[in-house]
Amino acid sequence: MPLFAQRAPILTVSDLNRKVRILLENQFESLWVGGELSGVKKAPSGHWYFCLKDSEAEVQCVMYRSRAQFLDFRPENGQQVEVRGRVTLYEPRGAFQVTVDEVRRAGLGALYEAFEKLKAKLEAEGLFDAGRKKGLPEFPRAIGIVTSPAAAALRDVLTTLARRAPMVPVVIYPAQVQGETAAAQIARAIRQANARDDVDVLIVCRGGGSLEDLWAFNEEVVARAIADSRLPVVSGVGHETNFSICDFVADMRAPTPTAAAVLASPDREALGDAVSALRRRLSRDVTRIVERAGQRLDGAARRLLTPAERLARSRERIAQLARRLRRSASLREREQRVATLRNALTHLDPTQVLARGYSIVRDASGHVRVTSAGLSKGDALDVMFSQGGTAVTVDKPR
Repeated sequence: MPLFAQRAPILTVSDLNRKVRILLENQFESLWVGGELSGVKKAPSGHWYFCLKDSEAEVQCVMYRSRAQFLDFRPENGQQVEVRGRVTLYEPRGAFQVTVDEVRRAGLGALYEAFEKLKAKLEAEGLFDAGRKKGLPEFPRAIGIVTSPAAAALRDVLTTLARRAPMVPVVIYPAQVQGETAAAQIARAIRQANARDDVDVLIVCRGGGSLEDLWAFNEEVVARAIADSRLPVVSGVGHETNFSICDFVADMRAPTPTAAAVLASPDREALGDAVSALRRRLSRDVTRIVERAGQRLDGAARRLLTPAERLARSRERIAQLARRLRRSASLREREQRVATLRNALTHLDPTQVLARGYSIVRDASGHVRVTSAGLSKGDALDVMFSQGGTAVTVDKPR
């Protein structure tokens, strides 16, 4: 080796661990690993630490609180489980570990596979289509519940219904919700509710649990019964993170049994508030109608006469007509008198005499001269005939 050969770069421990972590994370994608739990510990932070082992090896695991909150069972030492996670290296200690995203009890892989297979089959048949979903009645005459009489979920549902809609009867159709015969009993209860026709909406529910606990609601016989139901069905199975085939087929899915009761029932308090608002509005409208009708009545009353008033007005009218009649009679009398006077005046009209050959003579002052006495020669006179007139001068008075 040459004396001055170039030496390889020196890595720090941090550099080495980082390179190894990156190498591991790039080499392995998310994978499932099965084994037995040991050294299970939940830290105050909410993270879970445990070892997953088999007869020949073990690997450290960590499940952070953000993922651990979705666990549907409590991990304990000795349990056989399957975990899904990412292979990595915890750099500060150089510890090889698996960061876990999901934990399920061993053997659940077959259940998940069956779940996905049935889900795909029913979806292809259109059982999940929104177009076939039935609406929930706004005011059901009765509400049916399919669940176990001993289930805690039933108490929650009944308490919620009693608070929201105590006036609505509740009919319970009992069925086991866990075990080998549970699915058949649930399907039979749904068909029974439809046959009896006692209710207008049906709640199918049970409390939370593991995948095995809820498996009855993933059975095809239950899905078919819900799809064939004439009654609208609300599914309230498990908790918010639990999904079942029942949820997909039902007309409405609720995250919890209590939420299912809320969806299926009217709210008495809200209805009371709505009725009170309508009552106030109706009262205002009726008051306005009565007031307007009163105004119209007052106007009509002012125009309406009592028999006595009508008789008095009729009498006044008759009196007016009588006065007019009397005035009319006097007018005719006066017209006749005027005609008589006119005839008399006509006879006395001096112009009428002129027509018989007479004339009227006036002196210069306009006075009618009925005698020649006092006339002098040269006096001017005006003579009016029946037709026309002339001016003359006295030549020889007599």
